[in-house]
Amino acid sequence: MNGGRTAARYLVTGGAGYVGGVVAAHLLEAGHEVTVLDDLSTGFREGVPDGARFVEGRIQDAARHLDPSYDAVLHFAAFSQVGESVADPEKYWENNVGGTMALLAAMRGAGVRRLVFSSTAATYGEPVSTPVTETDPTAPTSPYGATKLAVDHMITGEAAAHGLAAASLRYFNVAGAYGTLGERHDPESHLVPLVLQVALGRRPSVAVYGDDYPTPDGTCVRDYIHVADLAEAHLRALDVLTPGEHLICNLGNGHGFSVREVIDTVRAVTGRPVPEVAAARRPGDPAVLVASATTARERLGWKPSRPALADIVADAWDFARRQDATAGVRA
Repeated sequence: MNGGRTAARYLVTGGAGYVGGVVAAHLLEAGHEVTVLDDLSTGFREGVPDGARFVEGRIQDAARHLDPSYDAVLHFAAFSQVGESVADPEKYWENNVGGTMALLAAMRGAGVRRLVFSSTAATYGEPVSTPVTETDPTAPTSPYGATKLAVDHMITGEAAAHGLAAASLRYFNVAGAYGTLGERHDPESHLVPLVLQVALGRRPSVAVYGDDYPTPDGTCVRDYIHVADLAEAHLRALDVLTPGEHLICNLGNGHGFSVREVIDTVRAVTGRPVPEVAAARRPGDPAVLVASATTARERLGWKPSRPALADIVADAWDFARRQDATAGVRA
């Protein structure tokens, strides 16, 4: 079943990673043909969903693999660790920006004129208002966010000059799992999998960075979205791409959960203790970061179908336990 969509052929860059793999799985389930291009520098071969053709390679080499038979590219091949981008910015500019320049050139050469890009809320930096809209100022506070914003500008120029039909989807906090596909990073930096590692006994405690913010419980508030909802937004974006237009959409639930709410939800879902330790605020952490998803609702006809934090955590917990069992650690 493909939900009424016409079967097509797609290249998914970074499809061995967390979000890229889940999107590739959704495309396959919708009846499409999928080729995953990934160099496995941060992704995992087992993260490529069954049924996808896998090509190991860099996005700089996309011209070797693209041809006019492809209907569109979905682009997830970016480095995404904020701290690493501060310590090694040239790595991020070379891959995220230089790699995307090469990808766009390959698309022009092959006559592939449709693109969905995995962007980020990090393009906004510290928000000037809440919820964040697509017209709010962009002022990234890290090289990671700056490279993603640079690519957004690059795509805008490509659409205007060469008729590219494109969408940039700016994610807020993505979590959860989809079947056998879930979140794993090395090192891990995202809150939900970090707290689950504590519940599994793989970490002694979780650090709470600041408990004196102007929020209901004093901890930072973030907008969490289930990875499967995120994937559906990508498929919907493919349906509305327009030549010469670069559509930018925030993706989020439109309301937030505090760090303490996430920890308490993990305790409730897992039934396990989660010790926490107080830590100083981290520079650049805004008190509240929540998306306005009005544009996604109006342009994509999309809204989250799994907005409950407990559902997001439960799926992530199932995945984390499977990974732990595979690693030979008793869950």
